[in-house]
Amino acid sequence: MHHSRLCALLIDCNTSDIDKAASFWAEALGRPVDPDHPGTRGNYRMLETPEDEPIVQIQRVEHESRVHIDIETDDMPAEVARLEKLGAHVVTRLERWVVMQAPTGQRFCVVRIQRPGFPKNANRWDG
Repeated sequence: MHHSRLCALLIDCNTSDIDKAASFWAEALGRPVDPDHPGTRGNYRMLETPEDEPIVQIQRVEHESRVHIDIETDDMPAEVARLEKLGAHVVTRLERWVVMQAPTGQRFCVVRIQRPGFPKNANRWDG
């Protein structure tokens, strides 16, 4: 048995100025950039997000600009296996997350627990 839930909305920006991109998305979404968040560093900027809502992160990337989601779980191998049974496949296994692709082509990540209160609002998966 394991749990998983929607964790984050990531806005991938192919840009040389991540601060300008973060400022745009902060204004567009009405959520200020959180400069003190530990995730705001290097190529990443975090927006202020209430604890009971998914994280919104802006990240500088080399690939085309797009939006993707993260699914957080208390058992990454079990969640990846569950998603593979649904038709997704692993694109890349990294140290702290797994990049997957849905049968419909969208990429998403499976990550370890990121938000407080887990497993509140999470799905429980048996087997």
